[in-house]
Amino acid sequence: MSETTITGLINQYGYLAIAFLIAVENLFPPIPSELVLVFTGYLTLTSHLTIPGAILAATVGAYVGALMLYGIGRLLSVPQLEKMVAGRLGRLLRLKPADIDKAARYFERHGGWAILIGRCIPVVRSLVSLPAGMTAYPLVRFSGLTLFGTLVWNTVLILTGHYAGHAWTRLLVMIDQWLAVLVVILIVAAGCYGYYWFSKSKQN
Repeated sequence: MSETTITGLINQYGYLAIAFLIAVENLFPPIPSELVLVFTGYLTLTSHLTIPGAILAATVGAYVGALMLYGIGRLLSVPQLEKMVAGRLGRLLRLKPADIDKAARYFERHGGWAILIGRCIPVVRSLVSLPAGMTAYPLVRFSGLTLFGTLVWNTVLILTGHYAGHAWTRLLVMIDQWLAVLVVILIVAAGCYGYYWFSKSKQN
């Protein structure tokens, strides 16, 4: 899907297009969520779109896409998925068996943190839901971590586009290199604060 098509859909259909594109981005990793979200942020300056509405639409779309992959993971094993992407389907989705294996090993090493932080890592961001489903990771916990991780990711990117204004296109060049690091720092900081708050409340 070209940049012109993506921006055209958002211009025409607003929140519905944002949710749809982000959901599809989870299923088809080559669709860049960075482009969708940063452009959406810019549109909050020039259209009827609002920042809270855009963040909500993007987060709902991300959760729907992640939930679909979680369901697929419950039905298929790693070897079965690797076999599927080794053929025509893999060429269509631009995925390799190594991508499936990478996501599975990442999840095995990091567990719940893989769901949270994985939302900020290209390819892994989309595929981490598969091993979560394969290992029958608790759905409620998966949902909470997914919603929180995608909420942070979407918020940072949409605000970036909003405050960049007409310079939003130039920022896309730097986002892949630096934004993931920033989001991981924000997630870790929020997690530490949440743990501190929870520990303090238990003591009281």
